Amino acid sequence: MNLRTSIASVGPLIPFIREDLGLSNGLAGFLTTLPLLTFATFSLFAPAIGKKMGMGRAVFLGISILTAGVILRVVGGIELLLLGTAMTGIGIVIANVLLIPLIKVRLPQKLGLMTALLATMMSLFAAIAAGTSVPIAVDLNFGWRGSLAFWAIFMVLALLIWIPQLSRPKAGMDTQSKPAKNVWKSKLAWQITIFMGCQSVMYFTLTAWLPDMLVARGWSPVEAGAVSSIMQLVSLIGSYFAPSVLIRLRQQSGVVLIVGIAYIFGFLGLFFETEWITYLSLTIIGLGMGASLSIAYTLISLRTSEDQTTAKLSAMVQSSGYYLAALGPMLFGISLDLFGSWNILIWFLVFFSVLFTGFGMAAGRDRKI
Repeated sequence: MNLRTSIASVGPLIPFIREDLGLSNGLAGFLTTLPLLTFATFSLFAPAIGKKMGMGRAVFLGISILTAGVILRVVGGIELLLLGTAMTGIGIVIANVLLIPLIKVRLPQKLGLMTALLATMMSLFAAIAAGTSVPIAVDLNFGWRGSLAFWAIFMVLALLIWIPQLSRPKAGMDTQSKPAKNVWKSKLAWQITIFMGCQSVMYFTLTAWLPDMLVARGWSPVEAGAVSSIMQLVSLIGSYFAPSVLIRLRQQSGVVLIVGIAYIFGFLGLFFETEWITYLSLTIIGLGMGASLSIAYTLISLRTSEDQTTAKLSAMVQSSGYYLAALGPMLFGISLDLFGSWNILIWFLVFFSVLFTGFGMAAGRDRKI
C-alpha cells in the first residue's frame, strides 16, 4: 500500500511546490527522478540486507526509512525536500526488491495471487494518492507539506502490522542449496530488465507530468489530479488479473504484444485535446500500466529457479530498470523548459512503448536463467 503513495502524491502538487520554493521545471522533474535514482542504486544492496537481517526484518527497515523520509521532506526548504525524497526512494526499494522473493519463499503456492495483490495495492494507493493530494492540500487547507506528510499515517500502520514478522525465523536466501546464477551475464535477464525499465519510464514520467499537461490545456488542478487518479484506478484491473493469466501460459509474449499495442494507441490519443478522447486514451493507458507492472514482477519469478537468483534478478531489474526510468521525468522537464511543447512528452512515451513491446516479447518466451 505504501510503495507508491510518496511518489504518486508529488505529481499533482508540483505546481504548488514549484511556486512555493521557486523551482524550475527541470528541478521539479528531478523531484520524481530522485527516488528512481535511489531505487536504482540501493536495490543492488537489498539482497545483501535481506540475507543479513532476514527478508521480513529488512522490509520493516525499508518502511521505517520511507516513513522518516516522508516526514523529513516537508519540514524545511529545498535541501530537506531533496534529502527526504532520496530517503523515500531507499526505503521503497528495500521493500520492493525483497517482497517478491519473500512471497516466493513464504507463499510459493500462492505466487500468482500474492503478486497480483502486491501490484494491485501499489496501483490502488497510487491512484488514491494522486487523486486526493490536491484536495487535501487545498480543500482541507493542509498545504502541499501537509498533503505529502498525510501518507505517513499509513506507513506507521504498516509498521505496526508488520511487527509479528520481526519474531519469525529468518526468511533469507542463505539456506538455499543451489547457488545463484550470474544474472548480469544473462541475455534473458537483460531483456526483462529493459522491459521493466521501459515500463517504469512510462509510468513515472506520465505520473509526474500528466497533471501539469492537463492544467496547461485548461483543466483545473483538482480535475487534473482526479483524471490521473482515474487512470491509476483503471490500472487495478490489469494489475490484478494479469498474474493469474500469465502463470497459466507457457509463454507470455502474446500478452505483452497486446499490452504494447494498447500503450501505443493510448499515447497517440493524447495528441487530441478533446476531453472524451483524453479520458478514453488514459483508460487504455491505465489498463496497460497495471498489466505491465504485474507482468514485470511475474516474469522475475517465472524466469528463475533458485530463490537466490530470484532475489538477484529482482535487484538487477529494479536497479538497471530504474536508472532508465530516472531519465524520464527530468529529461522531459528540461525539454519543457527548452521547447515549451507537451507533444514531446507524447512522442517520448510512444518511443518507449515500442521498446517495451520488443523486449517484453523476447522476455516472455518460455526459458529459465
